[in-house]
Amino acid sequence: MKAGILGVGYYVPENKVTNADMEKIVETTDEWIRTRTGIEERRFAAPEEFVSHMGAKAAEMAIKNAGIKREEIGMIITATITGDYQWPSTAGLIQEKLGLYGMPAFDISAACSGFIYALGIAKDMVEAGTYKKVLIIAAEKLSTIIDMQDRGTCVLMGDGAGAAVVGESENSNIMSVVLHADGSKSKILYQPAGGSAMPASVETVNNRLHYIKMDGKEVYKHAIEKMPAVLAEAMEKAGVTSGQVDFVIFHQANIRIIKSIAEKFGWPDEKNIVNIQKYGNTSAATIPIALAEAIESGRIKKGNIVAFSAFGGGLTWGGAVIKV
Repeated sequence: MKAGILGVGYYVPENKVTNADMEKIVETTDEWIRTRTGIEERRFAAPEEFVSHMGAKAAEMAIKNAGIKREEIGMIITATITGDYQWPSTAGLIQEKLGLYGMPAFDISAACSGFIYALGIAKDMVEAGTYKKVLIIAAEKLSTIIDMQDRGTCVLMGDGAGAAVVGESENSNIMSVVLHADGSKSKILYQPAGGSAMPASVETVNNRLHYIKMDGKEVYKHAIEKMPAVLAEAMEKAGVTSGQVDFVIFHQANIRIIKSIAEKFGWPDEKNIVNIQKYGNTSAATIPIALAEAIESGRIKKGNIVAFSAFGGGLTWGGAVIKV
C-alpha cells in the first residue's frame, strides 16, 4: 500500500507585524522589504505561546481533516529549530497536548527543509508497514531567535505551524521525496550559541550569538542552484513532467527566488502557491501552511499533483511530489 497525505492543518498567531511596524524597530523601509523579499507582514507569537502550542493546534486541524481518531496515530514527528526546550522533544510536548500516550514522538532538525524531511520519514514508515498513520508537524517560533538589531534577517522571519497526517491511502499518494544536505557549509546560516559547542554565557549573550546569523548572498546563491535541481530530481523520481504538475509550493523565503525557479520550469503564476506576503519565512512551516491554506480555500483539489521544493540551514534541501 502506498502512503498518502490524509489530512492537513495549520495555525498562525493572531499578532500581525507589518513592515511599517518593522520600520519603527530597525532601520528599514516597507519598500525595501517588499521589493527585495515580497514580504508585507508576518506573525509573531505571544510570549506564552510556544512551538508546542502552535504545533498542537495545527495537528488537531490535520487530524480532523483526515477524518480519523487521534488514537489512530502511531508516531509523531516534529520538524523545528525553535523547540520549547533543547530537550525533551517538542513532539513529546505536542503528544501530551493531544492527550496521547505511548507512541514514539521525536523532533528532527533540518531547518527550512524540515517538513519535506519529516514527510520522507513518514512515507517510509507507512510503506514499510511499521506504522499505519504518522502525524508530522512543522512549527517554528523564529521571533525568539531573530536579532532586532540586524535588519538583514529580522524583517524576514515569522512564526507558525503546519501539520499533516500520513497514512495508507488508495486515493492520495506521496509520489517521491528527495533529500540532501551539505554540512561543510553550515555556517552560512546558523545559530552559533546555545549548543554544546558554544554553551550560553555572559559573553555569548552580550555578543548576540544566540540569534540567527546569515550570509545572505551565499544563501541566495545556493538556494537558486539547489532548489530547482532537487525539484527536477523529485519529478523524475515521481515520473511526472513539469506540465503534469498542477501546483508548486516552494519554501517561502524570497519572492525573487520563488518566481525565478517557477519560470525555469515554465509554470505560470496561477500554478505557484505563494503566501510569503502574509507570513514571511516560517522555516519548516512554510510549505505545510501554504498547502493547508490552498486546500482549505479549494484552490488545490483532490487528484491534483503538487510539487514541493525547500532549502535551508544545515545546509539542507529537499523536493517532493504528491497527489492530493
